[in-house]
Amino acid sequence: MTTLFTQAPEAGTAVLRPMTAADLDASQALSAELRWPHRPADWAQSFAHAEGFVAESGGRIVGTAQRWHFGPRHATIGLVIVSPACQGQRIGQRLMTALLDGLEGRTVLLHATAAGRGLYERLGFVRVGELSQHQGTAQSVAPVALPPGCRLRPAGTNELPALQALDAQGRGMPRGALIADLLASADACVVLDQDNTPRGFAMLRRFGRGHVIGPVVAPDANGAKAMIAHLVSTNAGNFTRIDIDQASGLMDWLESVGLPSVDAPTTMVRGALPEPQPGNARFFAAITQALG
Repeated sequence: MTTLFTQAPEAGTAVLRPMTAADLDASQALSAELRWPHRPADWAQSFAHAEGFVAESGGRIVGTAQRWHFGPRHATIGLVIVSPACQGQRIGQRLMTALLDGLEGRTVLLHATAAGRGLYERLGFVRVGELSQHQGTAQSVAPVALPPGCRLRPAGTNELPALQALDAQGRGMPRGALIADLLASADACVVLDQDNTPRGFAMLRRFGRGHVIGPVVAPDANGAKAMIAHLVSTNAGNFTRIDIDQASGLMDWLESVGLPSVDAPTTMVRGALPEPQPGNARFFAAITQALG
């Protein structure tokens, strides 16, 4: 990680330094100030796989940012937050510059709020799509019919390598350690089998105000619907969120099962868009907006 100055260059200027585990409580409080739903446990899980920076002013953390390396060619950026009281002081630009230092030659992916898009465009990011954030109280959903030879089943304890390979196929970048962590902590993980071969999977995990469904990778939209419907029904009566690729074709269906769209962050990339690896798995739902 880049070593930054530890004293402000001028009075009143925020100081940037590497994030440590001791900063997580203050970082979570900052995200709550912006009404982001992340729990302390969500911050801890993301930071376990991240490098990060904080901006301090007057002994208080007023900005955060994290980056995740996925293999030698890809990275994602997220949890870029600046306290409302300190916005307009170029803290966000300084945090992003720190994050991008050392990522030259990598494809870098992020999901931008409307407020952040201009900054990211100035830093070389281009819009390539949108996520659609759907959430609400889950209700029982009718099972989605699958073609002959296909079935849903719980993930087995020995299936981590297969799920890591499917995730890499669908997302276009290797996220093995992160998938292992998510599988170990997930409330449920369902696998889509075709002729006794795993073709997709989806996880139900604690996150934010309740639970999130993600990641979801599947060979087609029908398979993704089948897994999501199963997990939504599993979580009936509880707050449930899912962040889908708008190009997935699932938006209207999610609305019909009681999970309306509430936000649409912009998918932005600096460098080539991650390409799915050989295989039939496609990306349908993100882990989180930060992690992609």
